[in-house]
Amino acid sequence: GDEKKDKPARPMVIVEESFAVDKDARYTGTVTDYSKWRGFGHIELDTKGIVPTDNLFVYWKNIQTDDRFPRLQEGLKVEFGLMTTYEWKAWRKVKTVKAKTVTLPGGGMINLQDAMDAETKQFVGAQNFRYTGNLKFYDHWRGFGWVVMDDGFAIDENVPKEIKVEKQEVNCGGKPPTGRLEKLAVEFGIVKNKKGDQYFAYNMTLPGGQPISQENIEHRQEVGTEKYTGTISWWNWSQGWGHIAPDPTSMLPATVVQKMEESKASQPKDKPPAAPAEKLLYCRKSDCDWSVKPEVGSKVTFFVYIDDKGAGACKVAPVA
Repeated sequence: GDEKKDKPARPMVIVEESFAVDKDARYTGTVTDYSKWRGFGHIELDTKGIVPTDNLFVYWKNIQTDDRFPRLQEGLKVEFGLMTTYEWKAWRKVKTVKAKTVTLPGGGMINLQDAMDAETKQFVGAQNFRYTGNLKFYDHWRGFGWVVMDDGFAIDENVPKEIKVEKQEVNCGGKPPTGRLEKLAVEFGIVKNKKGDQYFAYNMTLPGGQPISQENIEHRQEVGTEKYTGTISWWNWSQGWGHIAPDPTSMLPATVVQKMEESKASQPKDKPPAAPAEKLLYCRKSDCDWSVKPEVGSKVTFFVYIDDKGAGACKVAPVA
């Protein structure tokens, strides 16, 4: 089943300080258990002796998937890499080993949700039926929101015009929804509960089936394939964003420079002081590699993009 009551909340595979992994190697194994609601499970390696107990912890963020609610299934054959991290166990910090970049054997995405939903959910129409509407709001902290369906659909008269949408049905491309969303054009399916007296939005996306990500909402377009270097000039730790000043020798694409000029013209006077406005790129923590410490003065490499709000840096990594 999904839940293993005898499993600790965050079981760890602890290794010696000298334990090292081949960061490029790939291994195969079988999922022994997975808790959908806790978002973790375990994989038994096919090749024995690689890690202690031949059993590996796997966290949902390391599953490669298009599903809106990443998960694994007991008995599923998977392929993965290994990574080491440090975690606290009581009063001491310990070195642990975990699975990373978990895929199907051969590298395929692990997409299980549609098949599982077909067995467990009651659909209005069919599973692939899509309706359009407007998201009134979705509150991340409360875990739900409401959608207003557009007029013109031939649908059961019992289905209300306003339908509740719950966290697990907000399709963010394999990531959990964050923050507050409102006044968005969306599309969705509709499901009902077992009694047939309550209706809910199913697999809510942006129009056309695009995941509801900040990048898609703001129409992000990566520009070019060149990698640039720069310096973190300002960072808001509580909100997880900041500015990167490209090196003076960087020749940024004309479209990016134009967006910078537009941002400069509309920039409020109370913005934090940093590098000259025409040389600043916006950067989110989610666009940084896990190894980046976003401290003022840190040197980084990055690629560039433009969106509805201006120009930014993505795929940010520390300078080697």
